[in-house]
Amino acid sequence: MEHQQRSGARLSPSSDTEDMTMSLAPRLAYFAGVARTEHVTRAAQELGVPQSTLSRAVARLEEDLGVDLFSRHGRTVSLTPAGRTFLTSVERALAEVRRAADEVRADADPATGKVAFGFLHTMGAETVPGLLQAFRLDHPRIRFSLVQNYGEAMIEKLRAGELDLCLTSPVPDAPDLVARRLDEQKLRLVVPADHRLATRRRVRLAEAADETFVTLEPGYGLRRITDDLCEEAGFRPRIAFEGEEAETLRGLVAAGLGVALLPPPAFPRPGVVELTVTAPRAAREIGVAWLEGHPDTPPVAAFKKFLLSRRGNLLPT
Repeated sequence: MEHQQRSGARLSPSSDTEDMTMSLAPRLAYFAGVARTEHVTRAAQELGVPQSTLSRAVARLEEDLGVDLFSRHGRTVSLTPAGRTFLTSVERALAEVRRAADEVRADADPATGKVAFGFLHTMGAETVPGLLQAFRLDHPRIRFSLVQNYGEAMIEKLRAGELDLCLTSPVPDAPDLVARRLDEQKLRLVVPADHRLATRRRVRLAEAADETFVTLEPGYGLRRITDDLCEEAGFRPRIAFEGEEAETLRGLVAAGLGVALLPPPAFPRPGVVELTVTAPRAAREIGVAWLEGHPDTPPVAAFKKFLLSRRGNLLPT
């Protein structure tokens, strides 16, 4: 059976689709309520709105669509073929809205909500697991969505609303971000076990000026720190390999492919020796960052407070 189109009614042109969607959205629940009860008065009672409001909303919906959705029989109504077709999609849309509403309420729940947390690859083996373990002693049911990435990528995810908080280095300085320094991590010159400097415990970075370096790729905070420290030591590093993960670089060093400036490993790596750098001072600051003006859910606020309480005691000893 063909849809019943209203005489003189005109469907909105495609350029007005967004405006039509905005005007239709508030009326969909009213339409579904009337369709479910097939009675305007009962639907108004169930929805908690005046009958006149409900009747006008449904009539306006039909006017905007340009089709009759109901056949009227006094206060009783029945769906037209067009109404049945429309109801199928409306019920799916309303179910999706309810699902989304339940999800965001669950994520914001103080006891069981979710935190989207980003951190550097170098903090994934030991630091972050230890932090989460300590935090969940008092918040055992809070959930986490964890993202490992390099600093600039995490900052972009903060700005895009994909992360609530991130641990990064260097500590960012941008007007749209709030950042707090939490701790400092010493960097070591990592050399192969058979290297000429391997018998030393301490070294000045300038003593590695003629060495080949393996580093993280440009864009990583540790790469920028490495370049800056080498410049401060009076040389520009000769780079043979660029990678994305610190432990991969340690493997390259163990294979005799270069030396590297790296934070301490979670576990000792055979085939390399880690030397304390005495000059220049080789360290990186670790901080937590979040988006300025972004409201925190209770779980995010609790985890942020926990991280700030760990100032000076963030990293494993």
